[in-house]
Amino acid sequence: MKALQILCLMLIGSLFALTGLRQFFVAPLPGAGTNLLWFVVQTLPLLLVLPGILRRRVRSYFFTALAGMLYFIHGVLQIATPEMHTMGLWEVGLALGLVLAGTYGTRQLGGLKQSQ
Repeated sequence: MKALQILCLMLIGSLFALTGLRQFFVAPLPGAGTNLLWFVVQTLPLLLVLPGILRRRVRSYFFTALAGMLYFIHGVLQIATPEMHTMGLWEVGLALGLVLAGTYGTRQLGGLKQSQ
């Protein structure tokens, strides 16, 4: 179960880094304050589930899967634009991994709670 927690943390960190790369270097908005505010809004779902993943809470794994869906949808929209195609593919792959890991973690931890 520890490996699943590490996988979720790596995927969350990768999506966080990909969002920062896109927001600050690849396609920045005019103005540093606007960029920072938009970056915080985009990464807020990842930051909200992070403490629960560190504590291995079942609910946090469930919300991680839901947050991954948001990034999956955003990545699919990015794929549709020619200049952001590659970043969108990366985002879809990382988000899909996060959804699968969150779903598996919910199932494993939920099963442990029911059997105890």
